[in-house]
Amino acid sequence: MLPKEDDMLEELKKIRALLEPKPAPAAPAPKGLWAEFMAFISKYGVLGLAVGFIIGLYLGNVVQALVKDILLPAIGLAIPGMKDLASYKVTVASQVFGPGDFLVYLITFIIVAFVVFLVVKIAKRWGME
Repeated sequence: MLPKEDDMLEELKKIRALLEPKPAPAAPAPKGLWAEFMAFISKYGVLGLAVGFIIGLYLGNVVQALVKDILLPAIGLAIPGMKDLASYKVTVASQVFGPGDFLVYLITFIIVAFVVFLVVKIAKRWGME
């Protein structure tokens, strides 16, 4: 190669080295118990897991009350001779609908969902995802 071509090749190598992205510097470890706790929550998605668990728990109660207190007595009325589907008793006229538990669970679910919504909203303001 000619000396001029060697110089150009060296210049291109320098330009390429300058254009390559540098590795990002490692984030400093959080200092203090509160900072470590916040880093743990944001890194592992603990808040999202907790929200899903709490909502799922109370939604399960709502569905259970709906089935136990409203749907099963209706099915028991529709099938003559069955008071309770689990015990297969023979009384039809004494079917008791129990919407009270269902309404309590529904109201509880709505209240808990609202509180969890507020917790998530506050957590987002604090920068946690």
